[in-house]
Amino acid sequence: MVDNLVFSLNATIPIFLMMVLGYILKRINWLTDSTTDVINKLVFKVFLPALLFIDLAKQDFVALWDSSFVTFCAVVTVISILVSWIFASFLVDRADRGEFIQASYRSAAATLGIAFMTNIYDNVAMVALMIIGSVPIYNVVAVLILSLTAVSNDDRDYKALFKKTFKNLVTNPIILGILAGLMWSVLHLPKPPILMKSLTYLGNCASPLALIGLGACFSFKDLSSKLKPIVFINFNKLILWCAIFLPVAVAMGARDEKLVAALIMLGSATTSSSFIMAKNMGHEGVISSSAVMTTTLFSSFTLTLWLFIMRSLGYI
Repeated sequence: MVDNLVFSLNATIPIFLMMVLGYILKRINWLTDSTTDVINKLVFKVFLPALLFIDLAKQDFVALWDSSFVTFCAVVTVISILVSWIFASFLVDRADRGEFIQASYRSAAATLGIAFMTNIYDNVAMVALMIIGSVPIYNVVAVLILSLTAVSNDDRDYKALFKKTFKNLVTNPIILGILAGLMWSVLHLPKPPILMKSLTYLGNCASPLALIGLGACFSFKDLSSKLKPIVFINFNKLILWCAIFLPVAVAMGARDEKLVAALIMLGSATTSSSFIMAKNMGHEGVISSSAVMTTTLFSSFTLTLWLFIMRSLGYI
């Protein structure tokens, strides 16, 4: 029992401490809004794609690919979106429904997820498969929902909006890093030491900088004004999806890295990009920013609990 608890704490506490460091650096003005934005852009556009590429390029893609797991991630994502939509119809005003739904299903699969997985297994291959199954759905549905629920959307150019969404999806650095790594693996392309070591250096920067940037974005402003939906978002994001779908993953045979990847998708914090997207699409942004902050904070406890349960049951 003690060993299982130590394992769980070792997996989550270092991640939480890095976010605390980011929060402190922002509070003492060692990090500004502009420098935090630069850090987040570098992580998203350079460091995370490099980490995903380098890890997947070294894998045997034929042995790695798991259609049932990718399908599981896609189906679970769709179900969680539909259930969140039903909850939103009863819990929040129309103007807030888009933010509520998005914050309830979109996980920080790339930032928190990759840091979480590398801290436990030093291997992000299963996270990459999870991203393939879920992230495209995350982005497309987020645009649809936020557009339909925007307060002033009568003059919105939906054709241009979805065209831009498609462009952003196919040029997403995370997706491109995954596809490049998989191509490298399938085609058995050469891996020059200079290239691989350089990309490894970049990849090693991904997790700590992502967590520091996330911690620097914490803000308790306006939290109390949207307390009810925030409580439900935290319940959905950190407890409900895990309680429903983790047993399904176990029943399908998911263990170790695969089960932890499922946990990341189901129970990690709401991604910070949900706030950016909501603000850029005519929404207030209070629910999104508060959801990112609170789910990031509380996920350090709930993820520890879920890991402890799965470890105690012998699944990881």
